[in-house]
Formats: sequence, structure tokens, C-alpha cells
Amino acid sequence: MKIARSLLATAVCTALAAPALADLNVGVVVSATGPAASLGIPEKNTIALMPTSIGGEKVNYIVLDDASDTTTAVKNTRKLLTEDKVDVIVGSTITPNSLAMIDIVAEAETPMISMAASARIVDTANPKVKWVFKTPQNDIQMSTAIVEHMTNAGVKTVAFIGFADAYGEGWYQEFSKIAEARKLKIVANERYNRADTSVTGQVLKVLAAKPDAVLIAGAGTPAALPQKALKEKGFKGAYYQTHGVANKDFLRVCGKDCEGTFLPAGPVLVAAQLPADNPIKKVALDYVGKYEAAHGKGSTSTFGAHAWDAGILLQNAVPLALKKGKPGSKEFKLALRDALEGLKNVTVSHGIVNMSAQDHLGFDQRARVMVQVVNGDWKLIQ
Repeated sequence: MKIARSLLATAVCTALAAPALADLNVGVVVSATGPAASLGIPEKNTIALMPTSIGGEKVNYIVLDDASDTTTAVKNTRKLLTEDKVDVIVGSTITPNSLAMIDIVAEAETPMISMAASARIVDTANPKVKWVFKTPQNDIQMSTAIVEHMTNAGVKTVAFIGFADAYGEGWYQEFSKIAEARKLKIVANERYNRADTSVTGQVLKVLAAKPDAVLIAGAGTPAALPQKALKEKGFKGAYYQTHGVANKDFLRVCGKDCEGTFLPAGPVLVAAQLPADNPIKKVALDYVGKYEAAHGKGSTSTFGAHAWDAGILLQNAVPLALKKGKPGSKEFKLALRDALEGLKNVTVSHGIVNMSAQDHLGFDQRARVMVQVVNGDWKLIQ
């Protein structure tokens, strides 16, 4: 059953026929099952809303589920490249999977647009990242927003509890550097696994440190576990989460224990609350409208928007690449990579993109807002 799920493929623009040689083939790897499913499902849903033609070329989206598993993500990536002959990879949903995919796409000289957050995914110190781009905000951008909010609120000490993987480690590295610079003392550093069902030991250590605030560096519904445990044990300080929880499933699982929580997020999360002159509002609302028309009012999440933004990047880059080669050729893949790296002033639902050889994300501070959970929903506060 697991194998069947992991090989689930949805060709949005085709029936069961093999894609034509001249078609643009987009391979998509998402975590539609497993611990990261609340992130991957809206991404998968969003692919179905993508345009069926770009630059006059028919587009085939071939979607595989990695089940939140790194080994499966690698296997799916190899399949898309060797069997489906894709021109570009979009994915994966989570940081560990995306990091594991980099070697493969670099070897195949095929562009990849990740939907995971860690800055390591696009760290140009790694020459293989030449082929890799991403759409979520870097953890360093969001760490800065959290530290600024904490210090402005008078927080002096903070405890950190995050995933015991590349996501948690990336967040701790970036957050700790900024916290130290702002004289914010980290009094505890605890980790847990995405599939854990108890964090009692970690929570007791956090409580013993008596912090003013706690930062939980998790993603999706598993990020609710430490918060609920801390509430149960009576922690009265401030709660902060990362942009990895910006969806309704997290609010549903965390329930009343989320009330008052602060987190940084992409503007699309609170698109309707943005000022009228915000340059991102129109694009963000366009995505929200399309997604909610298909899946119901209030169903939008920032994670689906990461997939939508990957689509916008392709819509801007593919026509440029087509001037130098046809889909299916090495020339096209290289031209697409170059076109993505050269994108300037492209408005997406999360921000405004200005790529360069040194920056394969391209966001500035317009790509983040601070929100708070108020009455079970997101409220723009900054």
C-alpha cells in the first residue's frame, strides 16, 4: 500500500498517454502523505490549478508523493528524470527531502524549484545549487522577524524546541546567531522527531529553564505537539512558531492551545488584511480566490501558495528559455536555469522576486509579515 501511494502519479494535462516529445514536462514531488501531509496536500491541489500551456507549449505535470520520506523523494526524483524525462523538478515539500534531491538534479543538469524553507537548499557555497531555486522564505528572514518581535516585546530569555532534522537545525543556527546579536539569551535547546507522540522530557527541560518565551521550530501539524504539552504543563510565557505552521490544519490540531501564538508568515496567509497599496496583495488574492473556488472558503494555506509561486516563476522563465531550445533538450534545461536566475521584479503570492547568481530565492523583507492567532484564526499584526 505504501509503495502504491508513493508512486501515485497525477498527470494534470494528460490522460494515460505518454507525453509528446515537444511538450514541457514538469515533475512534481510532494509530501502528500506522512507527517508533512498538511503541507503537501495543498501543494498537490495547487498543481491542478496550474496553466495547461506556457509560451505556446503544452504542459504536463507529473506528480509523485514522497510520503514525507527522504529515500522515496530521491527515488521519485530519479524516476521523473530517467523515465518521464522531465524538463524541471518542482519539490519537495520539506527540507530534508529537498536537500537529498540536490545531487540528483545537479548530476542531471535539470532545474529544480524547491517548496521547502531552509536557506541551505539555495546556499551558493555549494556549486550544485547552481541548478536549484526555491519559493519559501529563508529561515534567516523569518528568524529576524521573530527576534525583532521578541525584543520589542521585552523578551530577555527564550527556549528553543525544534525538529531533530535539517529544518530544526537550520532554524536553530539562524535564530541563535540573530538572538546573540540582539542580546537575547537562549536558555534551552531541545529537539524531537516529526513522528513523535510525546515530548514530555523536552518540555520539562524547557520549563526548568524558566524562559520568557518559547520558539517551536516545527512544520505542519507535528508542530502542535510541544505547544499543547507546554500549555498542559502550565507554561505562561509567550509562544512563537515558524512559518512552517501557516495552515488551517495546524490551527485545527492545536486548537485553543494556539491562541495568542506569534509567527512570521508570507503575505498570502492574510491577503485580505493587507493594505490596499501592498504590491503583493493582488497576486495573493488571485491565488486565494482560485484555490478557495476549488476547495472551499478558508482552505488556502501558504504551502499551496509555494507551489503556485513556482508556477509563476515558470510562466516567466519558460518563454525566455524557448528562444534557445525546445523542451526535452539539454539546451532548453540550461536556458531555463539561466532564465530563472535572471528573473527580476516578478510578483508572486509571497513577495517580489529578484533572482541572481548569489540569490536563488530573490525575496526581500516584503515577503514576510508577523501574524498572531486570535480567536482561532490568523490576524495581521505587523
